[in-house]
Amino acid sequence: MVDKVAVARALRELGMLLEVQGENPFKVRAYENGARALEELPGGLDEVIAAGTLTEIPGIGKALAAKIEELARTGRLELLDRTRAALPAGIGEMLRIPDLGPKKIAALHAALGIGSVPDLEQACREGRVREVKGFGEKTERKILEGIERLRTASARVRLPEAREVGERLVRRLRESGAAEQVELAGSARRWKDTVGDLDLVAGSREPARLSAVLCAAPGVESVVAHGETKTTVRMAGGLSVDLRVVPPEDYPSLLLHMTGSKEHNVRLRALAREAGFTLSEYGLERLADGRKVPVHAEADVYRALGLQPVPPELRQDTGEVEAAREGKLPAELVTLGDLKGMVHVHTRWSDGRASVEEMARAAQEMGMEYLAITDHSRSASYAGGLDESRLRAQWDEIALVQTKVRIRLLRGTEADILESGALDWSDAVLEQLDVVVASVHSRMKMDTEAMTGRILRMLELPVFKIWGHPTGRLLLEREPYGLDMEKVMDAAATSRVALEVNGDPHRLDLEPRHLRMARERGIPVVLATDAHSVAGLSNLPYAVMTARRGWVERDEVLNALPAAKFTARVRPGAG
Repeated sequence: MVDKVAVARALRELGMLLEVQGENPFKVRAYENGARALEELPGGLDEVIAAGTLTEIPGIGKALAAKIEELARTGRLELLDRTRAALPAGIGEMLRIPDLGPKKIAALHAALGIGSVPDLEQACREGRVREVKGFGEKTERKILEGIERLRTASARVRLPEAREVGERLVRRLRESGAAEQVELAGSARRWKDTVGDLDLVAGSREPARLSAVLCAAPGVESVVAHGETKTTVRMAGGLSVDLRVVPPEDYPSLLLHMTGSKEHNVRLRALAREAGFTLSEYGLERLADGRKVPVHAEADVYRALGLQPVPPELRQDTGEVEAAREGKLPAELVTLGDLKGMVHVHTRWSDGRASVEEMARAAQEMGMEYLAITDHSRSASYAGGLDESRLRAQWDEIALVQTKVRIRLLRGTEADILESGALDWSDAVLEQLDVVVASVHSRMKMDTEAMTGRILRMLELPVFKIWGHPTGRLLLEREPYGLDMEKVMDAAATSRVALEVNGDPHRLDLEPRHLRMARERGIPVVLATDAHSVAGLSNLPYAVMTARRGWVERDEVLNALPAAKFTARVRPGAG
């Protein structure tokens, strides 16, 4: 059976192809909503289909459920095949170019007959695209930049998609009984925001049997290479998976090596040689006599080299080796268990898919002490943003739900940062809120100087705000907007602001290097889900691991505080 990630990808492609054909926008949106619902679905798609509960998922009706079942069962969808056949073969790849979109593709196809990325690139270089109504020289240049980004990103997938596939395969290999240890390695284990391929590492006395289990796993489209110690398969979604198998006694060394990063491993090998050892994927050996040093866990290797053990998510050669040598690695990296509240959450009042009560009960079930409801403000009309009358009506509902749940509910907003740097609520409204998330949702193509000025003016506002998804990036879709981050961070250090670490798998924003900059300046952070559904609350681990990659410690995270201290710390107030 095809996994939910591949099904969601097919639904999204169908919606975009139909939009190129000029299909009804409501039908197009239904496929996008269905794709997102599947991506946020906890657990496996096969379980939901077997239980016959697909139509109980918000956004999935009977017709869409039938298509999902067809895709999951056969790996194909007749309507998608017909739609692809009706358009040039290269249209699908064109849809992956950042910021191009189905409507622009339809216009280019109608005006110039463009039906592939090479055709589009040639037309841009010849200056023909700028002559099409609605396009221009700047757009032409942006398209060429998007094509280049597409080539760079085409072999990568977002972290949650990769980890879902990897964790499913790890479970299958463990359950086979053919291995003593199996673990996900590589960039997925380091929680890098996008992944090129998956690495699995196993300690086994039955390598041939274990490799056969991988080759027969559901979702495997083809076997690229099959051996006892190394097997490579390609999954239905295109992801390549390598399995390396060694005897159990060599497993910790191989896990360390295969986790990487390459640069981190190079530093470790140099340190090993300085200390009189040689370090490889096969173990740690003394140079003097070639004898192996017993290694029972990765930590043994670090300690033998005089280092603190380095968590996988820090292994990027960005100072962690020096810090480990000096005993100065962060002592208390934030963990999921440290968090006491959910901060950035949307409901049906704007573009969410669950009610206030549904979100409250789900957060309560997760053990949270408080939940801030932060639906979009009026400027985000495309997302059902609230005007003042609807905001006050929402406050009434929050008050009612509060009588039914134990979790403390906080009145909040995700306010738009306008081009001027102001927020789109009056001070009188802001002062009545418990939490303000301030985000950029429009005019993202401003040049670096203008965008930096916009953010600086926002930071100067006396109201306390959480700066939401600060770089505006969408992984594999949209580059961060231009910002002089040094200047912005310096200003944030003296402003009434906290920086959000956004756990939405499409964002994972801020980047670790920016979080390091924030830590150096003592700027607090908030770890958030940006959840638009109950399932979206499960984004929280991605916010945590993104923060850990930036060396963030528990005491630097505001929503690791209990409710009373958190609300006192972030209350918008004045002055």
